[in-house]
Amino acid sequence: MVSPQTLSEADRRCVAAWAADCAERALPLFTAEAPDDGRPRDGIARARAFSRGDLDAAGEIRRRLVAGRAASAVTSPAAKAAAWAAGQASGVAHMGAHALGAAAYAAKAASLAAPAADRAGALEREVVAQVALLDPQVRAALRQLPALGADSAGPLGPGLLSSGVLADVVRALQAEVGAA
Repeated sequence: MVSPQTLSEADRRCVAAWAADCAERALPLFTAEAPDDGRPRDGIARARAFSRGDLDAAGEIRRRLVAGRAASAVTSPAAKAAAWAAGQASGVAHMGAHALGAAAYAAKAASLAAPAADRAGALEREVVAQVALLDPQVRAALRQLPALGADSAGPLGPGLLSSGVLADVVRALQAEVGAA
């Protein structure tokens, strides 16, 4: 049985570009620490290529973890979160719900990079910027995803996205698009 977090291939292609946009906003936090490690940049580029139809889902499913593994090459929490954002963006070919993961990790990266007194503000500003990137097609596709925690099979289940700042971002984005 296919998880409701998967989305159709057409919808995954649609949300992949938005996920890449979100992850790319955090990319400088990674490249500042590891300028020669191209895995996150490549993961974002591959998400964009998938969104255009230049790459097939099967090939990208096999490569989806490469960008996120770059987190082991950096030490700062913000840079790690930026790598994980790229990894989530590259995972959209596998499951559409990873688009929300890309946005959540990018927002977390922005928050972690901010001075302690402005972390909440940085998080909020990043979510506002991500919402501004949503077009009607992406909103419609994201609206099909189950609410965070409502489905146990996938990124929106009881895993990493279901607690802390990541959950806060996912819930804010789902509220914005009017998800279930």
